[in-house]
Amino acid sequence: MEYEKLSNGERVPVIGLGTWSIGGGMSANRSHDGQMLDLLRAALDMGYRHFDTAEMYGDGHTEELLGQAIKGLDREKVFITTKVSPSNLRYAGVINALEGSLRRLDTSYIDLYLIHWPSRSIPLEESFRALNRAVEQGKVRRLGVSNFSLGELEQSISLSVTPIITNQVPYSLTNRRYVRNGGLQYCQENGVLLTAYSPLKGGVLGSPIVREIAQHHSATPAQVALNWLVRQPKVITIPQSTDPGHLRDNLEAVGLELEAEEVERLDQLA
Repeated sequence: MEYEKLSNGERVPVIGLGTWSIGGGMSANRSHDGQMLDLLRAALDMGYRHFDTAEMYGDGHTEELLGQAIKGLDREKVFITTKVSPSNLRYAGVINALEGSLRRLDTSYIDLYLIHWPSRSIPLEESFRALNRAVEQGKVRRLGVSNFSLGELEQSISLSVTPIITNQVPYSLTNRRYVRNGGLQYCQENGVLLTAYSPLKGGVLGSPIVREIAQHHSATPAQVALNWLVRQPKVITIPQSTDPGHLRDNLEAVGLELEAEEVERLDQLA
């Protein structure tokens, strides 16, 4: 596994596992719990060490499943990201949401706690008073944001007592919005990770160029798309899949060695 360094010298795996749909969508689905637990444990056996979840996923049930999957493991060797929903960004709401995530994950701390989406009605100053308190209490080790504009990211950095380590946003071969708006460049110049979610959506896997390059390397289109992302400075990604074969392929994408001409063709794809 390859890693990206944080500002304090710690490291985060460049490929993690997104857990949306594991345990339900916007509500809990317990009908496949055995299968989903097996999937999470298989991911751990494959070498996944970064798991991305949220209180919103499965209405909290996804966190419960992840907590069960890591039970008995050395907690320091698993990096867990979870997120507070925008409806819970009042001071008391953040505190209560965090306690709920800690309970469901059955852990004493969260490695990385994100604001899932910015609120249009709750000031960031209020949210960060609670988030900063959580860091000071040791319940959260690092803070980040998700789906934030460049201005919102800059404001968050100014309000946080600890470095904001990521902005988690949609980014892929076919979605370059955060390139066009300066978000990626800002992250790269200021030591902030850009965590790319939905890296394989938007027609990525069906692109003739991606498929041609994948065939040349005896790789999958997903591996080409993920490798293109994580070869960029300060970019990590969290592809989601409930297929064990795809999980293994995604994790092995870091080992692909694309040629300079191929990277240039991919750069120009969008």
